[in-house]
Amino acid sequence: MGDSVGSELTMADVPLGPFGGSLITVYSAKSKAAKLHVSRQCRQLRASDVMTAKVSLDEAVLRRLCTRCAARGTGGRPGTGLGMFLLAIGETGLLCHLRSYREPDEDECWTDHEVRAAAELLRAEQGFDGHDGEDEADDASLREAREEAENLRGLIFAHWCGARGSLLEARALLTYFPWLEEWAKPLLRIKARYLETLRAQAARFVDREELVVAAAAMALPMPELPCADPAFAVLGGNSRVSSALVRLWHRWQSTAGRLWEGPGACAYLSCEIVRGIRSSQKGRGAARAEAARLIESWEGLARAAAVPLDRAPKRRLTAHVPHASVGTPRHVVTDFLEGLDEWTLGVLVMWAVQLEWGSGVLTLEVPYLVAERLLGPASGLPCSPADGTVDSPEHEGRTGSEPGRLRPGVFDDTPVFDRCPVTLDHIRALRTLAPTADPLYLVFSASGGAEVLSLNTLERRLTKGWLGVLIAGASDLPASVIGPEEPEHNHEPEVRATQLPGRGRDVHDPHFGESLGLAEGRHRTLRQTYGTEDRQLNLRVLALARGAHDLRSLDAGRSGGLPIAVWHGLLTEDRLNLAPFRKPGSHRWGSGSALPLGPLAAVQLYTTNANPLIEGKGHSPLCWHAHDSAAVVRGDDLLAVADLMARTDFDWCSKCGGYALRRLTDSQLSYYRAAHRLHDVKERLDSQTGVPDSDPSAVIACLDELATWQPVDEAEWCSSDSWQWQETVRELTRMAARSHAVTRPS
Repeated sequence: MGDSVGSELTMADVPLGPFGGSLITVYSAKSKAAKLHVSRQCRQLRASDVMTAKVSLDEAVLRRLCTRCAARGTGGRPGTGLGMFLLAIGETGLLCHLRSYREPDEDECWTDHEVRAAAELLRAEQGFDGHDGEDEADDASLREAREEAENLRGLIFAHWCGARGSLLEARALLTYFPWLEEWAKPLLRIKARYLETLRAQAARFVDREELVVAAAAMALPMPELPCADPAFAVLGGNSRVSSALVRLWHRWQSTAGRLWEGPGACAYLSCEIVRGIRSSQKGRGAARAEAARLIESWEGLARAAAVPLDRAPKRRLTAHVPHASVGTPRHVVTDFLEGLDEWTLGVLVMWAVQLEWGSGVLTLEVPYLVAERLLGPASGLPCSPADGTVDSPEHEGRTGSEPGRLRPGVFDDTPVFDRCPVTLDHIRALRTLAPTADPLYLVFSASGGAEVLSLNTLERRLTKGWLGVLIAGASDLPASVIGPEEPEHNHEPEVRATQLPGRGRDVHDPHFGESLGLAEGRHRTLRQTYGTEDRQLNLRVLALARGAHDLRSLDAGRSGGLPIAVWHGLLTEDRLNLAPFRKPGSHRWGSGSALPLGPLAAVQLYTTNANPLIEGKGHSPLCWHAHDSAAVVRGDDLLAVADLMARTDFDWCSKCGGYALRRLTDSQLSYYRAAHRLHDVKERLDSQTGVPDSDPSAVIACLDELATWQPVDEAEWCSSDSWQWQETVRELTRMAARSHAVTRPS
């Protein structure tokens, strides 16, 4: 495949493999020749009357895509296999890498003659020892030529680093879509040839001898320093002279590792030793001259150490090129060459014997001193002695286990019976190729049934052999079930006030306790979500998270956890009023009605510490004193309301109350309201002294209504609780009837 073909690559040239024929939604104007768009909001879709259609993805469809939609690589929903494929291959993904670093850039090109001339000029300047750190008498044209040569050197090294990173990224993307490898081979060979051209050009700016001398300088032990030399008396007492010389030594050693400021160009360091001393002060010039002679002697030591060892047989090393950890999103990966010092870059361009640079392992043949430096703790490049074998090009980039091959049936909307089991490599591919992947998934396994799990939990289970399929992510939930984005607006001031958490209401008010319920949690999530694009996603995540049996399994303490707005939709720090469920006379602030907890018994409470024997008060997970983020984490404690009723030894934080309550379901909230109404009736009847404070017939009507109360889910209403509830209602009805008989006119 020639350069012209590669430079004109489009999405339509990419083999679709198993994703061919996938259905995608497209939008277009009413014309057979109109461009297709994968987004209704595409700025190039200017028609007033827009058609929507489902089409099978093929070459013809891709050729009809508008340039903007093709460049963005969209077409499938984010997080699906098709969506990840199109995004990874699109104009900013594989196609971008296959087009770039193939030949000299049109705007930044240079000839071999210019490279040779620039390298010779800089090498001559590097060996010039006349820099004294003050005014230079260099000719203006020479300075300009030197600056241009330095710029060219930096440009070539930058292109070399960028070309290698682009080649490595292209190979990494191909491992997820193996059917593209044969198609991409000719283009990768072109990139590899240009990379070798850049390496050879960069090597012209590197002096082999200076690399070895620099390695020797960095390995030298500190020699005896002339602290008693009278020339340094201007620096102060012996301790100040000693400190100044030690600093000068360390500064010289560190400068020796900078390729463009090697030992031959370090004379300017002599200025450092007299920094802060007035130029007119006697002895300043002598101290500086002696420092220059001292630096020159150190350079002599380095060159003397380098000469015999440079002639020794070279050592063969294996350089382990650092890769981004598996699962690291593509947009945060940086090439390791960008962090290497100039000396190490010089070693790589000079002594790498492996011509292909797309691999994660490089083979070097370096002089002894250079090898010692690379194997030492100060090396910026992890190296080890080579075993004598060199990876062949066909195995290049295949270190470690193969990533999961993305294909339909893992993350897509295929029928459940056609789903492929998810693997650990699939999850890692999802993290790499879909940085905005759903934080929660509904999964199914034969061992655990249907569950809601975070990616972190799912990944941990897969390492232990879990076998299951992904049913849906948060973004897969239908909008018709989630409901509108905006909370319902009620302009009645009193009703609007009841929508604020913590506002007390009369127990017979229909809005009593609603701050504890799921509806208020939804409103709270919306109120705390400010980004328009995040509102629907947060509502979906909230809906899916409510299906988790234990919120600690959501691994919120790790990166990529749930937004805090979702946590406020799941939990509330408002307290339950448990007076109706306490025994009569058991509480100093009021008598209880001994009602059964019923559906409220299993309501969950989350706290940082429920054990009084462990130091530290219990905090609500939403409290900023709890941990780094306001969320439930794996180390928190889980209690139930029944535990709260049974124990009195908790040590709660006085500010946050010590725990967060999982929001009540509709059935639980209904029972909570009914219990408070029944408790209120009992308190009023108990407090009467022969003359009732309300209409007895209204009380009896209220009791009749409460007698028929049933939870939405009758499974939560066991027989003993139902019997106790009915017995309390019957007793209060008798009390109300007796009160009515006493007050009835004779």
